[in-house]
Amino acid sequence: MTSQPTLQKAGSGHDSPEGNGSGLQAGLKNRHLSMIAIGGVIGAGLFVGSSTGIATAGPGILLSYALVGTLVVLVMRMLGEMSAANPTSGSFSAHADRALGRWAGFSIGWLYWFFWVVVLAVEATAGAKILEGWIPAVPQWGWALIVMVVLTATNLVSVGSYGEFEFWFAGIKVVAIGAFIVVGLLAVFGVLPGVHSDQASFGNLTGHGGFLPHGPGAILTGVLLVVFSFMGSEIATLAAGESEDPQRAVTKSTNSIIWRIGVFYLGSILVVVSLIPWDDKAITDKGSYVAALDSLGIAHAGQIMNFIVLTSVLSCLNSGLYTASRMAFSLGERGDAPKAFARTNSRGVPMAAIVVSVVFGFVAVFFNYKFPDSVFLFLVNSSGAVALFVWLVICFSQLRMRRIIQREAPEKLVVKMWLYPYLTWATAALIVFVLGYMLTDTEGESSGRTTVLLSLLVAAIVIVIAVVKQKVTGGRAAVAAPAAESEKVSAG
Repeated sequence: MTSQPTLQKAGSGHDSPEGNGSGLQAGLKNRHLSMIAIGGVIGAGLFVGSSTGIATAGPGILLSYALVGTLVVLVMRMLGEMSAANPTSGSFSAHADRALGRWAGFSIGWLYWFFWVVVLAVEATAGAKILEGWIPAVPQWGWALIVMVVLTATNLVSVGSYGEFEFWFAGIKVVAIGAFIVVGLLAVFGVLPGVHSDQASFGNLTGHGGFLPHGPGAILTGVLLVVFSFMGSEIATLAAGESEDPQRAVTKSTNSIIWRIGVFYLGSILVVVSLIPWDDKAITDKGSYVAALDSLGIAHAGQIMNFIVLTSVLSCLNSGLYTASRMAFSLGERGDAPKAFARTNSRGVPMAAIVVSVVFGFVAVFFNYKFPDSVFLFLVNSSGAVALFVWLVICFSQLRMRRIIQREAPEKLVVKMWLYPYLTWATAALIVFVLGYMLTDTEGESSGRTTVLLSLLVAAIVIVIAVVKQKVTGGRAAVAAPAAESEKVSAG
């Protein structure tokens, strides 16, 4: 079976280009992978962005989260099928390369890299704002610089240090949401010791205008607001290639995503809209989780949530830098990026890929401070729909990869997409529908229409580059082949 380069266990990895280093190594432990998989679905957007969704759709935002959550579960099932059969640092980009063509792997790989380097700037700025509020003596740009430098150093040390940091970052998020759900439910049932809340009740789900106060259409509007907070679910499939047992890691991550989304997203949002009425001004003024904690009279709720949000931001930064660098490494390994990106040091760290990714992150941070309403706004909008593009490519890749795997190595189908191919086509259709619905959103500078159109523009440019590159390199290969054959004949 001709496949993309696969990662070997530590000590036996393939050599990187020019014999420099020993390739990526299996430095992630099972506990690292487990927490990366769990924490990957909990982004800072859940804490920060959920208030807008609740204000827009009311309690019906639960249906928005359920719809997007179902979409993510299906897409991750497809990705899990391909990644369990062939774990690789390029994940869906490498699968698209094999299933759809070099142009597809090149295009979606670079778009995904672009998405994450922009996210680095967004998260670094968000974290800097919180830290500046605590220690104003250091300016915001200074905190952004400190955060980026520290996490860059962490990623440069070894993949194990990335995994260890992410283990604790994700652990704090998981414990925080778990505690929030338990405390919230005790309050809703009226059994929370020392706390009496008059407004905490499941009646808040249907009171104050009903479950869908703004009508069924608000569910789709809510989808547009929450869909991007799910980006990161796929990180576990990229990281699995650097674990001791990639196939087991991918299988475990894929099988557990249903309860992870159900508990952390649906569970916590259900608690929020049950503790306080959806139209309470505190939700938009303070943020949904802070408002919910305040309603229970919990002291310093705002600072508690700021700490949790900061942890989520640092986790997102840490994983974003790791993910961008590994995608750059994979692109370099496949000849779709400079070969230097695929070189690793003796610890299996792709230093050039990390440095280039963080440099672009720093440049984006600079644009955020100098040109927030022009250059940086363009960067954010033009990368905004990449999540949906990635999911769509995963769908089409799985449709072809299933046949390839069944033909060449059926024993590797340890994870299977349900109701193939019908559910895959239905998922792709739903993603296209969401993209189409975004075109009807025309409000604001970061409207759905602006995001989709600018993202399509950038995608079109990357695809054109990919096609031209493929034709040029293909032409060279075609010329080189007869020459090589004639040399063989002459030698004979």
